[in-house]
Amino acid sequence: MKTARSVILLISIAVMAVPCFAHHMAVIVSENNAVGSLTSAQLGKIFRVEMKKWPDGADIVLVLHRSSPGENTTLQHLNKMSGAQLQAWTRQHKQQLKFADSDEDVLSIVQSTPGSVGLIDVRAINDKIKVLRVDGKLPMEEGYLSH
Repeated sequence: MKTARSVILLISIAVMAVPCFAHHMAVIVSENNAVGSLTSAQLGKIFRVEMKKWPDGADIVLVLHRSSPGENTTLQHLNKMSGAQLQAWTRQHKQQLKFADSDEDVLSIVQSTPGSVGLIDVRAINDKIKVLRVDGKLPMEEGYLSH
């Protein structure tokens, strides 16, 4: 009995010691995008389709997952919307959005579509895209998007 408790205690400690990346999202753009940093207010305007052009005049193409709990949580916080409001907003703006089934699909669309921007899990970041700073911070730094 003591051995079982000890094993459970060790497993619990190990699980708590491993960082949780479940909702750590990164804002990505193509390598050619001149923008390297945005404020959370600017990002909110982009993800509400209120800001439609980059500073160089290029159209912003918003790429969203069809289903991503991390992305949904981030967008709800960023746009100050409930889950139901976000779903309604997405349906209302579906003609203005590109949808992807996975982080790999978001990466592919962002890499190949000028002006595109998307959110991916930090574990999917590669060297073929640019990760934007938000409020001067990079993913995994305290204060970078909500998680």
